[in-house]
Amino acid sequence: MTVVTETMPHLESVALGVWIKSGSRDETNEEHGIAHLLEHMAFKGTARRSARDIAEQIENVGGEVNAATSTETTSYYARILKDDVPLAVDILADILTESSFDHEELEREQQVILQEIGAANDTPDDVVFDRFAETAFANQTIGRPILGTPETVLSFTPDQIRAYLARNYTTDRMFVVGAGAIDHDSFVRQAEERFASLPEVAAGPQASQPAHYIGGDVRESRDLMDAQVLLGFEGKAYHARDFYCSQILANILGGGMSSRLFQEVREHRGLCYSVYAFHWGFSDTGIFGVHAATGGENLPELMPVIIEELRKSSMQIDQQEIDRARAQIRAQLLMGQESPAARAGQIARQMMLYGRPIPNEELMERLQGITIERLKDLAGRLFFDTIPTLSAIGPVDKLAPMDDILGALSNGTHHPRAAAG
Repeated sequence: MTVVTETMPHLESVALGVWIKSGSRDETNEEHGIAHLLEHMAFKGTARRSARDIAEQIENVGGEVNAATSTETTSYYARILKDDVPLAVDILADILTESSFDHEELEREQQVILQEIGAANDTPDDVVFDRFAETAFANQTIGRPILGTPETVLSFTPDQIRAYLARNYTTDRMFVVGAGAIDHDSFVRQAEERFASLPEVAAGPQASQPAHYIGGDVRESRDLMDAQVLLGFEGKAYHARDFYCSQILANILGGGMSSRLFQEVREHRGLCYSVYAFHWGFSDTGIFGVHAATGGENLPELMPVIIEELRKSSMQIDQQEIDRARAQIRAQLLMGQESPAARAGQIARQMMLYGRPIPNEELMERLQGITIERLKDLAGRLFFDTIPTLSAIGPVDKLAPMDDILGALSNGTHHPRAAAG
C-alpha cells in the first residue's frame, strides 16, 4: 500500500483518506451499482463500532467523514484537527477492514439508494449526462450509471458485497494520503498497523473491460421549462499526448464567461442561460462535450451556432486565448492547493494515474508546449473526424434531426487542418 503526505505547517487540520483505484467500471453485469452500495455500507457498522458510533466518534472531535464513488475510483476521507489523526485513521481502517454488512442494515440502505436513484431521475441535467454515457459507450460498464438500477440494487447480498470488496480493495490498488498538519513517519506507522489485514492482490480476475466509443443519438421528451442538450465526442485518455491540449481547447470554447461559447451563445445571441464545454479523461478514453440549457424554442438556432463555434476553433485560435486558458488552469491548480482536502485528492489522483505526485512546474511545462497549430489540428480531429453523441431531454421536438447535425459537422472536414488530422 502506498502512503503519501504533504505537510502544510501553517494549518491546524488534516485532510486524509483512502483512495481505491476501483469504481463502477470494475463491476460485473450482475454487480451494477455495487461499488456505490459498498461505499454506503462501509459506514453501517463494523465488528467494533455501530453506524452511530462511527458518526459520533468523528463528530465528537469536530471532524467529518465521507466517501465518493466514481467510474474508476472510490474514496473514503476525513477532515479533522491534527491531534485526532489517529482516530480518523482508525475509523477509516475499521470500515474498510471490519465492516459487518449486516443484512438488516443492507435492506435499509438499499431503500435509501432507491430514493437516490429516483432523485437523480428527477434531475434533468443529471439524466442528460447519464443518457450520453449510455449512448456513447453502449453496453459497457464505463457507460452505465454509477448508482445502478432498482433491480440490481435490490438484488445484492452481503456475500456479493464481500466478493466485490475482496476482488477490488487490495493494497496494490489503494493509496492512503494525508495533507495538512501531518507528520509523515507517524502517519505511515499508523497506516501500516491499521491496514495490515487487507489483501495484497485480488481474489479473482478483474471485471473491467476496455472502452469502445460508439456515439449516437438519444432524446427524451419531457414536460420541462428548459431543454438540456449535450453534444459530445470521444476525448483523450489521461496518458494521451493530446490530453492537456484538450483541456486548453475546452477552456477556450466554454470554460468561463470570456469563452467563445458563452460570449457568442449567451451574451451576443441570448440563446440560453447556461453553456459550457468540458473534457473528461479516463484511463483509456475521454469525453469532450458541450452542454447547454435553453428553452425549446431556441433549439433550431442554438445547435447551428454551437457547431459553427466548433468549426471556427479548427480554423482560427489566438495566442491570447491560449494564454488566458493556461492562466485559468494554473490559478485553479494553485487555489485548490490552499485547501488540504483538495490537495489530498489531487495527490491521490496523480498517484493513481501517474504513480507519483506531479510538481506544479511539470504540469505547467506540459501546458506551455501547446501551440495554435496543435489546437486547430486537435479541434479538426475531435469534432469532424469522429462520430458525435447527442443527448437531449425536455422540450426537444424542435431539435434538428441527427442527420442534419452530422451534415453540419461533415462540412467542417473541408478545411485543411481537419483534413490533415
